[in-house]
Amino acid sequence: MAATKTQGRGPPAKHIELYSPTYFGACAMGGVIVTPLDLVKCRRQVDSSIYKSNLSAWRSIYAKEGLRGVFFGWSPTFVGYCFQGGGKYGFYEVFKYYYGEKLFPNANKTIVYLGASASAEFLADLALCPFEAIKVRMQTTLPPFASTLREGWAKVTAKEGYSGLYKGLYPLWGRQIPYTMVKFATFETTVDYIYRTLGKPKESYSSLQQTGVSFLGGYIAGIGCAVISHPADVMVSKLNADRQAGEGGFQAMSRIYGNIGFKGLWNGLPVRIVMIGTLTAFQWLIYDSFKVSLGLPTTGGH
Repeated sequence: MAATKTQGRGPPAKHIELYSPTYFGACAMGGVIVTPLDLVKCRRQVDSSIYKSNLSAWRSIYAKEGLRGVFFGWSPTFVGYCFQGGGKYGFYEVFKYYYGEKLFPNANKTIVYLGASASAEFLADLALCPFEAIKVRMQTTLPPFASTLREGWAKVTAKEGYSGLYKGLYPLWGRQIPYTMVKFATFETTVDYIYRTLGKPKESYSSLQQTGVSFLGGYIAGIGCAVISHPADVMVSKLNADRQAGEGGFQAMSRIYGNIGFKGLWNGLPVRIVMIGTLTAFQWLIYDSFKVSLGLPTTGGH
């Protein structure tokens, strides 16, 4: 599983170190770009009748709140997914090496990918959860719960203490860990299938073509991620917007499920498929582009 440098190429003119501030900044931009999709998804999950369609939602938000309204909630999205994205990829590489090379060198690669991604996401969500809680409250309450990340953080901690920032942690794990396991394992499998279908070794394609495969594989993996994690995503949004004071987590989830039913857990899925597919595709594109810039091969297809 060890990475090997791409043969036949000189050192790149400019290195971008993985998990450096530049890398985190580039990954975080993906969260900003998909904020309009995220906003509509969250609001439609909380109230499925609020908008007739995604297009009418953006038109309505823009008419009432302007461009700032369409991108409302960008700051917790930016900060939260910067920490979570960097931690996810960073810890994944660590655990993949540790599990695959040190602990279980003869294990099936897919099992290694699943275990490494689950471990990485478990830790990364500890960083994401506070920002996710604030983002969802900002995007799903009308009038807005807060207008900035700082204001939202202050309101939550003043009223509920720091534990209020983590009240959605368990359902967040329930959403993100299966999501990430599917994301990494499906991506690796999909990319391998694409190269086998093309009929030529991965190394025979240019770096641009390989990153194109990464983008396509990422989008396909993102569709699977969206479907498997969507019910928990709906529950996280509902918990952060509608959990009553003093109500236990399982009690709140039981009450919410009683109100929305099984069908309600799938509200906003088409928006989420577009959002997650696009986000996942660009994440893999950015990630593998960095690897290429370092003289390393792209992910998957070995």
